[in-house]
Amino acid sequence: MKFLSSVIFISALFANCNRETEKTYKLGGQAQGTTWHLTYRSANNIDIKPAIDSLFKKIDSSLSTYLPVSIISRINQNDTTVIADDHFVDVFNQSIRVSEATHGIFDITVAPVINAWGFGFSKKARVDSAMIDSLLDFVGYKKLRLEGKKLIKEIPQSMLDFNAIAPGYTVDILAAYLETRGISSYLVELGGEVRAKGKKNKEDDWMVGIDQPNEEPTDGRPLKAVIQLKDRALATSGNYRKFYVEDGKKRAHIIDPHTGYPAKHNLLSATVLAADCATADAYATAFMVMGVEKAKQFLVENRELQLEVFFIYDENGLSKTFNSETLKEWIKEIR
Repeated sequence: MKFLSSVIFISALFANCNRETEKTYKLGGQAQGTTWHLTYRSANNIDIKPAIDSLFKKIDSSLSTYLPVSIISRINQNDTTVIADDHFVDVFNQSIRVSEATHGIFDITVAPVINAWGFGFSKKARVDSAMIDSLLDFVGYKKLRLEGKKLIKEIPQSMLDFNAIAPGYTVDILAAYLETRGISSYLVELGGEVRAKGKKNKEDDWMVGIDQPNEEPTDGRPLKAVIQLKDRALATSGNYRKFYVEDGKKRAHIIDPHTGYPAKHNLLSATVLAADCATADAYATAFMVMGVEKAKQFLVENRELQLEVFFIYDENGLSKTFNSETLKEWIKEIR
């Protein structure tokens, strides 16, 4: 699974809301190799935990590359009898839209290369330029398509990896479920990907913190910024925790689909706000591949996407930040 930057709640949650008929409830657990938390306000003490667990299982049975019998795993194994479910179709179509917008900088077919570098669902290989060149022959979102609910591959060796979008998609599914239960004020978090609606209480919006990127372990999790989240989703991607050093070179987990090598530039983390968490998740990864300047240019050229960003980057050994003009009212940096 791709690195999911940690986003933490930074203010205490109230046991009782100011509205007399509503209380605040919290649930949490582990799923998809990480932790999840739900905080929501409701007038009814309804037991939603079994339904949440069921949703996780259903999504994993479709999208998890770590389950050999999941839909995506069977497609990667070239099982021609597989019929995709709605989760697979939705995530595939959303992924292709981001791939087209970024001209392949976001690409779910980069799985063979991710695996070779040791960040995927198979054993790490001893990588050299010849191997990468050969694996890139299997990469390219245009090399496959959906016909109804059947995935068609041009090249059998092509494989899919949804880990740069599936966590955000899962957050969206959990949020949609809460709304079917009449819950209109909530914060959903899975491995640092977040979606919020309504308010924490009568007066206050939901608040989340963005970690200061640190490769070395530190006491606690120092924050770089605090964001007021108003009916938006947020995802953060970074290269500062999931990496290894081999032959004196740092190898981070975010791979450039065009080169087959780990993205290497001065962008340390990319936080994206969007209307839905799947979109925020995918573009956070795409911007980590682009780097600061190309990501800025993309935002200028694609204003219709209505994305907001907060970038943390290194400039001559100093930590610098960039954020969207529209976000300035809702963000507070911690110096």
